Amino acid sequence: MNNTREVEVVVIGAGQAGLAGAYHLRRAGFEAERDFVVLDHSPGPGGAWQFRWPSLTYGKVHGMHALPGMELTDADPARPSAEVIGAYFDRYERTFDLRVRRPVDVRAVREASAGRLLVETSEGDWSARALINATGTWDRPFWPRYPGQETFRGRQLHTAQYPGPEEFAGQRVVVVGGGASGTQHLLEIASYAAATTWVTRRPPVFREGPFDEDAGRAAVALVEERVRQGLPPRSVVSVTGLPLNETIRQGIEDGVLDRQPMFDRITPTGVAWEDGRHVEADVILWATGFRPVIDHLAPLRLRAPGGGIRMEGTHAASDPRVHLVGYGPSASTIGANRAGRAAVRDIRRLLEREPAAA
Repeated sequence: MNNTREVEVVVIGAGQAGLAGAYHLRRAGFEAERDFVVLDHSPGPGGAWQFRWPSLTYGKVHGMHALPGMELTDADPARPSAEVIGAYFDRYERTFDLRVRRPVDVRAVREASAGRLLVETSEGDWSARALINATGTWDRPFWPRYPGQETFRGRQLHTAQYPGPEEFAGQRVVVVGGGASGTQHLLEIASYAAATTWVTRRPPVFREGPFDEDAGRAAVALVEERVRQGLPPRSVVSVTGLPLNETIRQGIEDGVLDRQPMFDRITPTGVAWEDGRHVEADVILWATGFRPVIDHLAPLRLRAPGGGIRMEGTHAASDPRVHLVGYGPSASTIGANRAGRAAVRDIRRLLEREPAAA
């Protein structure tokens, strides 16, 4: 008995990118549940924001761009960003009647008959003519491997598990990572911890002055070139640098942001370098970023030899039915908005060019 439900488009993920795509589908005349469906594995609205630590208040959020069609206004800057953005996304879904289905886990996307895609989920299967994949990176934290890691007697955790600074009171903390999360963690933890040590693979690049549109376009172009070649996207900070604002300046002046080169191994009681230096630690906090969540697309064999998915605009170069929004150059809130619009424009053209099989 075939219980597969048919729609024109399946949207996977209801973070910024997925909601932007769903909004533009609605504007293009597609109706939720009839023509498209949005599947989200999270327990509630808010995308990855709902999992952020309580001390990340809305006033500390950098670069949060409003979703298309509805501004985020009058938000309390002292309120946790998870609450502010979660409530905003919830209101957005209801305002535009996007009818997000959750929690639904997408297990695989496969080739189906008549040029359609089969989306296998925890709540049954969907057949679609096009796909907007907006699964982001939050569910795939990157944990580097170092010799001796399994011998460490203290606690190791990733940014994805960061509970807030109070939990590190009186402890010696090593923070690994040169991105925005690493610096934010350090600046928060320093006043609670007994000691902090900051290590990164490469010296951090601090950016002075405003990050204007020209700089933004140049950064996006660098990421875009990588995905065009089929290489895995690099982190945002690798192309934008860290903003040298007053908080960062103070952290440098206070010695909190005193970067050390990457250690060579982990010992039972800390981290060590080949030159004989050793730092005692109770906690190693890996602020080492995330990787795209795309394993469910593996049956489609989209990966290029370089390890990433080669892209043309927002769609996979090898399959114009599959759009990755929030991947590579669109992995920012404003980039996701633009990519959602571009993906829907291309999907409309594709569906008009290739009418549904009888």
